[in-house]
Amino acid sequence: MPKMTRLSGAALSTIALTLAVQPAHGETLQEALAKAYVTNPTLNSARAQLRATDESVVIEKSVGRPDAGVSGTYERLIHRQLPLQTPRQSASATASLSVPIYQGGTVRNAIRAAKMDVKAGQQDLRATESSVFSQVVAAYLDVIANSAVVRFNRQNVEALDVNLQASSDRFQVGDLTRTDVAQSESRLGLARANLQAAEAQLIASKERYIQLVGSAPDLLQTPPPLPGLPASPDIAVQVALQDNPDILAAKATSQSLHYRANSVRGQVAPRLSTFINGSYLDYLNSENSAIPSGSTKSAAVGVQVTVPIYQGGRPGAQARQATARESAALEQVIATERDVISQARAAYASWQASLQAIESTHKAVSAAELSLEGVRAENSAGTRTILDILDTQRDLLNAQVQYANAQRDAYVAGFSLLAAMGHAEARDLNLDAGPLYDPTVHYEAARGKFIDFDFGPKARQVSTRTVDTAPQTATIVPGVTP
Repeated sequence: MPKMTRLSGAALSTIALTLAVQPAHGETLQEALAKAYVTNPTLNSARAQLRATDESVVIEKSVGRPDAGVSGTYERLIHRQLPLQTPRQSASATASLSVPIYQGGTVRNAIRAAKMDVKAGQQDLRATESSVFSQVVAAYLDVIANSAVVRFNRQNVEALDVNLQASSDRFQVGDLTRTDVAQSESRLGLARANLQAAEAQLIASKERYIQLVGSAPDLLQTPPPLPGLPASPDIAVQVALQDNPDILAAKATSQSLHYRANSVRGQVAPRLSTFINGSYLDYLNSENSAIPSGSTKSAAVGVQVTVPIYQGGRPGAQARQATARESAALEQVIATERDVISQARAAYASWQASLQAIESTHKAVSAAELSLEGVRAENSAGTRTILDILDTQRDLLNAQVQYANAQRDAYVAGFSLLAAMGHAEARDLNLDAGPLYDPTVHYEAARGKFIDFDFGPKARQVSTRTVDTAPQTATIVPGVTP
């Protein structure tokens, strides 16, 4: 079993410093994921698509099952010429039953292909679930990180506003020049513009959260530690090659196309079936006396053998086409494998780099706060200029923003790594969303059905709409400190 690890304690405590939102009651990441699991339309649509794929097994099985039918006809002549003994009206009925015995392997291989399509669909559903969860995690962390960025920018604007007032007062007494005041005004104007951009980004992240989760973010709490993170990129790749749903889906698809190719080749094989036919004809007492009987009955039973001799080259072309598609699917397996390996290694590198960035930017924030305090004191003593204060204030803001973004990036990269490994689904995250959706339940129920009039339940909408949610603002929860 590959060795796994969790986020280090130092990294987690660092994340808690800036990203933690600690209200008495709030929404957790697991609760947000549980909401998305139940109400996200992308995920619910993928489940419905898989249920449609499940029915393909029954459809393919139906080709090899008996086919029975009854037809009836009533006919009345509205004009007739000689001979006048032709009956004026008649009623007839026919019944037939055909039972396929051998279809050249086409049915058997088509059923196998449909079953592999179901397996591929189940893996595609896993991939969709993982993708939706990755987006929810990113949106959740975006709201928290962007809230911190807005807070930092507001603090920066307040500090620069105070600095401008102080500079103006000192200018009035001749302690500073007009240039110092202009520099303060310029930095304050830029800070306000940056604040407006940060607020717009926060609003966009909240709206994105609503799109994915179905409700507005409410007092988001600190995300929990990520379970099962690998100790090395090699372990990540090893797990991904075994569990990644995209790889498993690609392999199932290639196997399905292999069976499809075999099914097509069966078109040139002989076919054998049995049949029973019966008919009844009644002239409804409209016949002429020259006709000896008013009704006729007949029945027949037999065996039919069909031997294809020449079909215009169509079976050969279809077989070559199916083989080419199988070859393409085999190549797609390798392409998917390469892509997953790249994703796993890149996510691991990004995760590690973000952890290091957290440590570095945390030190940068501490140093910038100390530097700003010192520069202000030195300015009061006349050894530093207003520009020095403005530059140091800007450096502090940049360090704070990078600090918040590094923590966001670390968590998102860690979850992306789990997704690449195939371990970012509801079954891996201990979600409290009620019974988890089991795709095999519908498949097991559907594959044995054979009744023509079993149409199943009507289509219904499961996902929730968001039209009633209020437009989001850049409001930050009062009392929350970074």
